[in-house]
This record gives sequence, C-alpha cells and structure tokens, in this order.
Amino acid sequence: MWKVAAALGYCVRDADPGLGVRNRAAPGRSLQWSEGEVVRQAKRAWRRGYHGLAAVIAVAWDTQLSPGDVVALRASQLARGAAGEAFFTQRGKTGKAVGGILSTRALWVLHGYLEKLGVELHGDAYIFRNRSGARYSVDTLGDDFRDVRSIEFGPLERRTIGHDFRRTGAVEAIAGGAQPAELAHAMGNTLSASNALFATYVPVNVTSLREVMDARRRGRSKLR
Repeated sequence: MWKVAAALGYCVRDADPGLGVRNRAAPGRSLQWSEGEVVRQAKRAWRRGYHGLAAVIAVAWDTQLSPGDVVALRASQLARGAAGEAFFTQRGKTGKAVGGILSTRALWVLHGYLEKLGVELHGDAYIFRNRSGARYSVDTLGDDFRDVRSIEFGPLERRTIGHDFRRTGAVEAIAGGAQPAELAHAMGNTLSASNALFATYVPVNVTSLREVMDARRRGRSKLR
C-alpha cells in the first residue's frame, strides 16, 4: 500500500515507517513452582476455609490436568488400579486413565475435603465445589487461587495453577528420565477432544502414568 501511495506522489517510497517495525513474539513463560510452595498454597487454602480449592490444588499438581479439566471431574471418574493406584478416568465406560496418579498426600486432601463437604457424591455429580457449595467454575477457581496466593506469597506473585503447574511437572519428569510418550500420556492427555487422535495411536495406561510419577520424584530430587 505504501509503495502504491509513493507511486502516486503522496509519500516518499523509502520512508515507510512500517519498515522499522519488527514482529517479535512475546517470550514464553518460564515460571515454575516447587513442591514445597504448592504444599504451602494448599495448606493456606485449607486454613482459610477454601477446602475445595485445597483439593483442586492437590489434584492438579499430581494429575497435571488443566484447571478446566479438574473442575469438570465427576464422582464416577475416580478409579483404582490393580495395585491400588488412584487416578481419574475418561467419562463413560472406557476406563482410560486421564492425568497422573494421585499421591497419598493428594488423597488425604481429597478425602478430607469430601468429609468437609458433608455430601456423598455419586455418578455424574461434580466433585469440586467452592465455599458456597456451588460447582467450581474456572473463573471462580482462578479468583480463589489468586486470593490465597496473595495471602501466602504476596500481591506481586503471578504464578498460576494452570500452565505453571504443568510446566513444573514436565521439567521434573524430564529431569527424572521420563520417556516422551509417557510424558505425553500423563501430561498431554486431557479430557478435551483435541487429544483423541493421539490417544487412539498411543493408548494411555496406568503403567506409563506410574513411570511419570516416579520420574517426577527423581527429577524433583535432582532439581533441589
């Protein structure tokens, strides 16, 4: 357009201000959490009465599911493996695992939250509720997480429960020697349809989830 205008005498051809503009992509985030910081955030949430949030934090940290996938989990999706591992499955009767295996600590928090909830959840009932008893939405979860984060780490803290949790889990697993396919199973396979093709060719299984869980522990020790 500038060259056309210059040809018509409206401007100088070589004075195009657009030539000085460079399309630089924003640098990727590199923020991470430590396990101890995540525990602090969960404990602070519990002590402030955000019991559902504390359970979400514990589950999101272990499973590496996105916040949207965690708050969408139903009671019928919690399952146990042959060796007693606790994990979540896809909705329906496929039995395919999604996300990582829950640690003993996460199960304690989850069971404690369910006791506080005072209601036995069945079938398609959503697991995670906010302080009002309503189902957690992604927006409400984000608001509560930021409120507790500000109390525990100060108002300038910006790390999130979503990408920064998942990034940390990936770094731990890679440092611990997790194989790419196993890592993709445990961290890339969410409840969204976008991963259906990958799951078709590389089915998720509990063994791969266990390998990633062990790799994260090894990696966490190396990174300390």
